Amino acid sequence: MKTYKYLFLLIGLSMIGCSDLEEEPVGLLSPTTYFTSIDKLQVAVNGAYGYMHNRYFLTRETGMTLMLRSDMIEISDPNTRQERIDHDEFTDLDDNGQTRVSWPIMYQIISAANQAIAGAETINADEAEVNAVVAQAYFARALAYYHLVRQFGDIPYLSEPVTNVEEGNNIEKTAAADVYTNIIADFTFAKTWLPTTQATKSIPSAGAASSYLASVYLTMGNYPMAYAEAKDVINKKNTYGYDLEPDFQNLFNSALVRDSKEPIFALDYIGDTSLGNYSTDYLVPFTGIRADDQYGSGQEGWAVLVPPLKAFTTWDENDYRRAVSFNTTGVFDGTERAYNQPPTAQELLGDSNSQGGFNAKDARNKNQPYCAKYTRFRGESGGNGRASSHAYSLMRYAEVLLIAAEAANEVTPGSQEAHDWVNEVRERARDGAAGSTPSASPADVSGLSGAAFTDMVLEERRLELAFELKRWYDIARRKLGTQAFSASGLEGAKSFSEDDYLIAIPEVEQERNPNL
Repeated sequence: MKTYKYLFLLIGLSMIGCSDLEEEPVGLLSPTTYFTSIDKLQVAVNGAYGYMHNRYFLTRETGMTLMLRSDMIEISDPNTRQERIDHDEFTDLDDNGQTRVSWPIMYQIISAANQAIAGAETINADEAEVNAVVAQAYFARALAYYHLVRQFGDIPYLSEPVTNVEEGNNIEKTAAADVYTNIIADFTFAKTWLPTTQATKSIPSAGAASSYLASVYLTMGNYPMAYAEAKDVINKKNTYGYDLEPDFQNLFNSALVRDSKEPIFALDYIGDTSLGNYSTDYLVPFTGIRADDQYGSGQEGWAVLVPPLKAFTTWDENDYRRAVSFNTTGVFDGTERAYNQPPTAQELLGDSNSQGGFNAKDARNKNQPYCAKYTRFRGESGGNGRASSHAYSLMRYAEVLLIAAEAANEVTPGSQEAHDWVNEVRERARDGAAGSTPSASPADVSGLSGAAFTDMVLEERRLELAFELKRWYDIARRKLGTQAFSASGLEGAKSFSEDDYLIAIPEVEQERNPNL
């Protein structure tokens, strides 16, 4: 995404008449006059991907919602915004400020994609060449709707640009089942016309579309199709250029991840804040330890999001992924400190209530290991930590293996294929870093089938994909809420009901359109 030019002039209606996103027009472009070449089509398509890098999408508001509603992240700073606490405690209502800004950004992605798809119809060029570019827009539209439908259920489905505000403000919701049908159609078009490989993983390929199709089918509970699609990606891994990264840590090292074969589709940041909301990466500071300087000057975190302590203590210490996923130490004023370190005599003299550990430096910290996937090898930083050089893997090959395994077990319980695919992922977790001695755990999967295998593979997804915005979707699709948020869960007992599997459509959108 580093070379993308972001196009915003074409986005006439960023959302369904969303008044708080109105912009002063600097010029008017008509699709019939602008879309005169494939190059201009590509610029229009890039607009959709530009919106994906906005802070309101996955690296701040939307991403924070997905993290907090899972059982793998809780609030660290008790004085943080109430809108965040409400998602963590499932007390969010339709006036939640975090939801209010995350809803329109996904429709902005869709609006940009729809403009490109409509504009492609006017280009007089070879159909295959046009389709290879416009397929990127179909992919972007499908991805945005895939997030929307899993979060909100029945939603407005727009398949073409909105040109009449009044009509846009009266559109009715589309049933979730029909939204999924359209998502499948878009990803299928993308799979058909996208090339097998791209110059960068931030541009979708046919393999990325196929991988997302497998994920969509899994979410829908269509296990035969999820199995078939995921297995097709696995069978074509050499064609697509996919494989597991030998060292799990490299997937979260901004200097190395772009050379890895494992990422399938990524959001690519360049450590720059000059584009404001379109280049800032808030996952790093939000998950960092406040006042921690272990990764260099100016890289302190904000201590807003922290894994529950039980997520760390119940994780097999021989599993290499635990060491990669957590920070158990910090550096404060030049001194290294562990999260569970007792307070010093001097700290007790200064504050008799000092708990030691991370809390001794700043009360907003918790004495719990923090998420390290984003903070440890972030690359370039700036703007009070609001930037990184991460290329975030929104889909990677390990997830395809686990999709295939889960679906295969549903189709043929106890399938050897299913065991082999999980074992492939676990083998890397045992091997550890390059040059280290492999451990005995996590052990190969053997003898499991049916429900026992399903439980295991969902736990494997929880560990392998920890903090990568996947866990809440797994809880929702498998209806694990009452189990995950029970007294024996990672966060302890929470008030959770069936209604909490969906988020309320923002009040401001309901006021604008009574059909919502």
